[in-house]
Amino acid sequence: MTNRRDAVRQVLSHSDGFRSAQDLYADLRADGAKIGLTTVYRALQSLCEAGEIDVLRTDDGEAVYRACATGDHHHHLVCRRCGRTVEVAGPAVEKWAAALGARHDFTDVTHTIEIFGTCRECAGADR
Repeated sequence: MTNRRDAVRQVLSHSDGFRSAQDLYADLRADGAKIGLTTVYRALQSLCEAGEIDVLRTDDGEAVYRACATGDHHHHLVCRRCGRTVEVAGPAVEKWAAALGARHDFTDVTHTIEIFGTCRECAGADR
């Protein structure tokens, strides 16, 4: 599994935006890798649990993945059209989530926030 996980990590490290498991599988197979789709999903799960890759859900509910640029907690600003992604810190969000949890007597509060929009290049293409 380690070699296959490394192969998935390698493909993600050369990708600019978020990619689906099916896209990663197709790239790996096109490069001659002997890997199954189930193995790709297992490798992605393992990499997510290790904090090495980010995962988010698209508007239609599909899980997509990308290599983390930082090990610190962060959020994503994602272009709806091209998938360009910027990692952003959100100190105000962190304070809000902690305060909200405390107000309702919750502990170990975590959160996931993804922000979607249209990047300058894609917006310019409409003009």
